[in-house]
Amino acid sequence: MTAATELSVGGVNVSRETFEALRAFEALVRRWNPAINLVSKNSMPDLWDRHIADSAQVFAVCPSTAVSWADFGSGGGFPGLVVALLAKQLQPKLHVTLVESDLRKATFLRQAAVALALHVTVRSERIESLAPLSADVLSARALAPLSDLLAFAKAHLRPDGIAIFPKGARYQDEILHARKAWDFDVDTRPSLSEGDAALLVIRNIHHHV
Repeated sequence: MTAATELSVGGVNVSRETFEALRAFEALVRRWNPAINLVSKNSMPDLWDRHIADSAQVFAVCPSTAVSWADFGSGGGFPGLVVALLAKQLQPKLHVTLVESDLRKATFLRQAAVALALHVTVRSERIESLAPLSADVLSARALAPLSDLLAFAKAHLRPDGIAIFPKGARYQDEILHARKAWDFDVDTRPSLSEGDAALLVIRNIHHHV
């Protein structure tokens, strides 16, 4: 494929086949959403930008050496299924585990993965009950305050792993609050899909002694 025919989603260059797979995923979300409320009704008109492109920029941070990715609170597959779709083309050794305690949403994730020919693992369990996953990368989108996410990351990341958390306009306040209980290194990257938002890329997480 030449550069002229490449397509970009959330800052990630993809093949036409991958782009069409993302469109197929978008159609699945639109089909299931009235019954399960995978994403808010208000965001449906902007589904591509607010959820799919927003999730793609999370994948853009993935280290090339990563082989295991855990996505907590996967909901409608954001970012987990988008990550798996992009990885299928760009990082085929990466295995994605989606953790979603809502059984209806977990059913959607499994059926979408089959429809899109994705090899993912869906865990319909509460995060607190999971055995350590030892993931290279951990993500969570719109799930919990940063302090809680850091506790999940500490339990389920490899020591050299990274956590990627999209956060809204108050992300700086969340960082300050989290530092009361946690030590961590954070790389803050402006969101490509929302002006005041950011991606928090976090390493070296340790609870205060």
